[in-house]
Amino acid sequence: MSPITILDGPVGTELHARAVPTPLPLWSAGAIDSAPDVLGAIHRDYAQAGARVHTTNTFRTKRRQAGDEWERLTIRAVEICRAAIPAEHLVAGSISPLEDCYRPALSPARAECAREHAEMARCLAGAGVDLILCETFPSADEGLIACEQALETGLPVWLSLTAGPDADLLSETDLARSLARGARAGASAVLVNCVPASRTTGFVRAIAAAGIGVPFGAYANAGHADEYVGWASDHDLGAGRYAEFAREWADAGATIIGGCCGTGVAHTTACARAFSET
Repeated sequence: MSPITILDGPVGTELHARAVPTPLPLWSAGAIDSAPDVLGAIHRDYAQAGARVHTTNTFRTKRRQAGDEWERLTIRAVEICRAAIPAEHLVAGSISPLEDCYRPALSPARAECAREHAEMARCLAGAGVDLILCETFPSADEGLIACEQALETGLPVWLSLTAGPDADLLSETDLARSLARGARAGASAVLVNCVPASRTTGFVRAIAAAGIGVPFGAYANAGHADEYVGWASDHDLGAGRYAEFAREWADAGATIIGGCCGTGVAHTTACARAFSET
């Protein structure tokens, strides 16, 4: 089995677990100002759990959600992440869909997407991230536009698409084909994320079968609460279940593994331990 890179888990779920409000429109990004110490502690805890790549809390710091404060919040989120983790760890600047990550029909026209993703990419690059993670795109077209604009910064770019909470927004084949397009455009790694852990293996296998030619991976959500993978304050049982799914992804060829909504630090710890033992 190839060495596994451990990506961190969600910030929003951990903020909720630590009683930090995350109201719309900023959602987890509100903590950049309201609870920077807690945000830093979350990044630090993921590092101690075994993560080596850390995603900035910039999922909702875009101009559309943050207005005139977007640039300040984006830069500050990068600073908080960088200060909380060891110097040798990597900071991944998050770029997300302009609208809803579960409603691809809301994706704006190409020119609008290109303009807004370009300014976010330039801001993240200027703030000093090590790579740009274009993540949770249900629209393959918008994800590819974001990837193209991020590549203009000269930084490594990872592209991650989602088939949504019911794994039905993109088929396994279509998701894999779209990620192959991203790799051909220059993405240095491709992933599937925010699909239930119990449904992710099929997507990973489809990516592997596509022969994409760059490292690939997955960071799944916990699925429904009755699957007992996450969404609870006591994550021990769920973390173990998640690590079992992660082993399936690694067996299929995934070399980047993290967590998404409903998982947490315990899940990162379980995955890091699982792969340190292989």
